[in-house]
Amino acid sequence: MADLLTLTPPMPGAAQLQCETDTGIATIPLADEVSFGSWQRGIPEAYWSLDAEELTARIGAARKTLGTRAVILGHHYQREDIIEFADERGDSFALAQYAAERPEAEYIVFCGVHFMAEAADILCAPHQQVILPNLEAGCSMSDMASVPDVLQAWRELGEHFGTTDDIIPVTYMNSAAALKAFCGEHGGVVCTSSNAGKVLDWAFERGKRVFFFPDQHLGRNTGHAMGIGLDEMVLWDWRRPAGSLGGAKPEALDRSRIILWQGHCSVHQRFSVTQIEAARQRYPGAKIVVHPECRHDVVQAADANGSTAYIAKYVAEAPAGAIIGIGTEINLVSRLAKEHPDKTVFCLDPVVCPCSTMYRVHPAYLAWVLESLVRGEVVNRIEVPAETKRHARVALERMLALK
Repeated sequence: MADLLTLTPPMPGAAQLQCETDTGIATIPLADEVSFGSWQRGIPEAYWSLDAEELTARIGAARKTLGTRAVILGHHYQREDIIEFADERGDSFALAQYAAERPEAEYIVFCGVHFMAEAADILCAPHQQVILPNLEAGCSMSDMASVPDVLQAWRELGEHFGTTDDIIPVTYMNSAAALKAFCGEHGGVVCTSSNAGKVLDWAFERGKRVFFFPDQHLGRNTGHAMGIGLDEMVLWDWRRPAGSLGGAKPEALDRSRIILWQGHCSVHQRFSVTQIEAARQRYPGAKIVVHPECRHDVVQAADANGSTAYIAKYVAEAPAGAIIGIGTEINLVSRLAKEHPDKTVFCLDPVVCPCSTMYRVHPAYLAWVLESLVRGEVVNRIEVPAETKRHARVALERMLALK
């Protein structure tokens, strides 16, 4: 595996073009991180120079002191020295559900990104406080769908069709709480990468069209798997000026069944058919499994596709000696390779860039928020406004009701 994970040397003098792990995926002091300048700078300077060993010791001590008062959640894409302290690891929605089922915990420390912490706050009890270790840990895909842009698109769709009554808005879990609330208010629903097909079935029972955001690839791949033609899906470019129908032709909108928001995951966008072909050439008989946030041609070229939980299960259930190329974030791929030494597990992308925003949950931030809790101080709390929370919960509960 090591030769396929060789890191590409950084371009001299071009730090802004570097992958955040050009030096490897092992934890280094916060001050040495190439992108620290764009992370949350409010963390006390005393944490900046701590190495991985000291951070691990301090996190462990704080974790022991807090006991069951705090639950630590670790998304699959987190680095190893975050995951080792997680009470539960998984995808975003599964983790939010886990937290909601732990009412004894006063604090939910969500080692993920902003929309995940929001989902936990929506689902958790009023007495629980949700904490995001680094407030700059956002999601580039989520950021591609802002509330004003989605509302503008909704207005234009209403003007074009004369009504939005037969359009069902579906937002991917990777979206802001306010957009989940928008779906709740407008007869829509939330989906995850594992239940998107069921959610679209639900939506088509209630409307003629689906307005799917923010990930175009998950929407396209799910629709295609359901038998919806690519010519029945139209892309809405939110960067286009207001009044331009997102660059879509009126006749394309008229025949559409799914209107796709032009958003994507910066990690999964990296995977290509060329990488799959190279993997098959190097390892004849290799199986390729990718995340459905990958482009359509990549999903079609793979042997299987599914959520992070699906990918983990796929590897676990493969026979000893299996060779598996994976198209998803490197921390998960690396962890699966270590957990299944009887199999050859490798990442399709030789550059191995991680999710750059998930990567911002450096152990220094986890140590900071936990030690603050030990002192009785809550930092980096994520709190969704009550009205937003009420409508967002409606959209989430519609999804949960699906069997």
